[in-house]
Amino acid sequence: MPGPLDPSTRSATSAQSAKPAPGLSSRARFRDYLRSRNDERLAHKRKTVTDEEDPNSKRKIKRSRSFWVLAKEFRGILEGLHDRWRVILCITTVTLSALFGLATPASTKIAIDYILTDHPGPAGLPSWVPTREPQALLWYLGAALMTLSLLMIVNGIYGRYHMTRLTHLLRAFIRRKVFNHAVRLPLHRVHQIKSGGAASMLREDAGQSADLLFSLLYNPWRAIVQLSGTLVILAWTDWRLLVGATLLIPAAWFTQKAWIARIRPVFRAARATRTNIDAQATETFGGMRIVRGFSRARGEAFRFIRNNHFMSRQELLAWWWSRTIEIVWMVVLPAGSVAVLVYGGGRVLNGTLTIGDVMMFSAYLIMLLGPLEALSASATSIQAELASLDRVLDLLKEPLEFQEGAGEGSKVVVDPTTIHGRVTLANVSFKYPGNEEWVLRHIELDVPPGSTIALVGPSGAGKTTLCNLVARFYDPVEGEVRLDNVNLRDVDVDSYRRLLGIVEQDVFLFDGTVRQNIGYAKRGVSEAQIRAAAKAANADGFIEKLEQGYETLIGERGVRLSGGQKQRIAIARAILAEPRILILDEATSNLDTESEALIQESLRRLMRPDQGEADHVKRTCFVIAHRLSTIRTADLILVLEGGKIVERGTHDELIAHHGRYHRMLAAQHALSPEGADRWTEPPGAKPKADSNGVTNPRSASSEVK
Repeated sequence: MPGPLDPSTRSATSAQSAKPAPGLSSRARFRDYLRSRNDERLAHKRKTVTDEEDPNSKRKIKRSRSFWVLAKEFRGILEGLHDRWRVILCITTVTLSALFGLATPASTKIAIDYILTDHPGPAGLPSWVPTREPQALLWYLGAALMTLSLLMIVNGIYGRYHMTRLTHLLRAFIRRKVFNHAVRLPLHRVHQIKSGGAASMLREDAGQSADLLFSLLYNPWRAIVQLSGTLVILAWTDWRLLVGATLLIPAAWFTQKAWIARIRPVFRAARATRTNIDAQATETFGGMRIVRGFSRARGEAFRFIRNNHFMSRQELLAWWWSRTIEIVWMVVLPAGSVAVLVYGGGRVLNGTLTIGDVMMFSAYLIMLLGPLEALSASATSIQAELASLDRVLDLLKEPLEFQEGAGEGSKVVVDPTTIHGRVTLANVSFKYPGNEEWVLRHIELDVPPGSTIALVGPSGAGKTTLCNLVARFYDPVEGEVRLDNVNLRDVDVDSYRRLLGIVEQDVFLFDGTVRQNIGYAKRGVSEAQIRAAAKAANADGFIEKLEQGYETLIGERGVRLSGGQKQRIAIARAILAEPRILILDEATSNLDTESEALIQESLRRLMRPDQGEADHVKRTCFVIAHRLSTIRTADLILVLEGGKIVERGTHDELIAHHGRYHRMLAAQHALSPEGADRWTEPPGAKPKADSNGVTNPRSASSEVK
């Protein structure tokens, strides 16, 4: 049974906004989907609405765009490629190919009327024709047709090659544009998209958007040229037949108008379902240990298959709508041929038309119906590409991280060699986007350069959130976070994050070699620098024992390494980055005693560089820890509870205070309050409460506030 985070239950369009109950079969979900689409169509009077609404937020995407809006947006993307000459070249070649193709049906009239029969026979040919002998004329006509065919083939292949090349260039351009935008979205929005959904959008939606070059430009233009040329020739042959033929054009228009509005929303919904399926599959394989640990492999497979069945039903619905248009044209084409046969044959019997005229007109009528059918087929197949482009544009229209107010003056670009590293939180309050509950309230903190600040407290107290604000993954809702007394809102975010080093409990390693993962911290580093960082992190020993040493592939997320080994590689990566501000989030939890001892030594070297190093590499450190024994040497310990700082001081000061920190330490080590006192010698200073009611055992002259 899928849980509340099951991607299959997410609404991809407003037609799916009524989220089905978990566990429904694909048939039942599809019935609900059809009912929702029908209700929406009636309510909005055929104004297709495709809002995507995340179930955990109130954010909505704009409704789907009209064809002309999408065409204009696509043109803007195409102009960004700066390859207009290639587009003109492709349009020119396809125009020539279509014109060459118009000459073939005319050869039917020449062969019948001027060579094979006497109406008017060879005598009716122009004087510049070198012979009047029928057999020779057939050879001349065949040679001319072959020459035109070869020219058309060479010209067509040349043009299609350049259009195909341009399509691949555009596909790469759109994917790069989508990727660059997606990685700069606000962090909470990135979490909503999920890794599998982002991969699906990059692979499917961005890829199919580029196919519009063929379905929106190349193929329709060929059909338009062929249609226009055919109409001119038909008008020259017999205007009455032309009038009858042009009656098919309104039929094509009304067919397209009647059905296209029904097809594109289905394609878009199917695309959204595919994105959710990809996200679920990525999530399942990423958590395979949990899936197998709870024996849920069969349940996950059933959920995957059920979602695929639902997507198949959506795709079959779109297939039936598309085939409806094709069926119409399957009827129209034979009807047109029959009409020409009856009318043209009667004119031949009356002597007003020749057999060659009727045969040529029949050929051109088929050539006329061909472009109409091609345009109609393009109008159906293009809906999948337009739906993909619509989703891509939705993503590209989303605001970037810290985009608001970005243009207000120039940003300060920080230089790691000149930054002191003082971090100040001035009356900071924060709540996550879309939530009303405050996570942090009125945080006041001034951290001198090179200090180590430890954050302790129960889960949900706001420790990680505070570090997220320091890393500027979010901006505070109220108050300011400053670096050397400069508001972080005024600092260039990319240059600021180059000052950071982060080591987390859940270490993320890439599917690559050990050397690549350590070297990820800094571009252009040497092998010696990578080995020095590994040695400082106590990782050099186990790396050398791997089958290929630093060139060993460690698998996705480092699955071939133990927890302690992954942690030491992450520390080596942080050491190589030489961060000025270091954030350690439970970096030693869930490790055995030996691994923890090695990592504690690595962290000591990371947090406190050797005395011989330059002053500019001294690091301001924020440490989140549940094992209180690991933070005894911190310059300042903050006890957070309910989003507020309830105690602050050194380890010895807080033990002497007998407050929350004292009780937490006693509970963690199963000690009595008297036993907890033996962890340290109590300081002489008596704890005091500040003006905000926060217990602060430190003296008023303490540097860290």
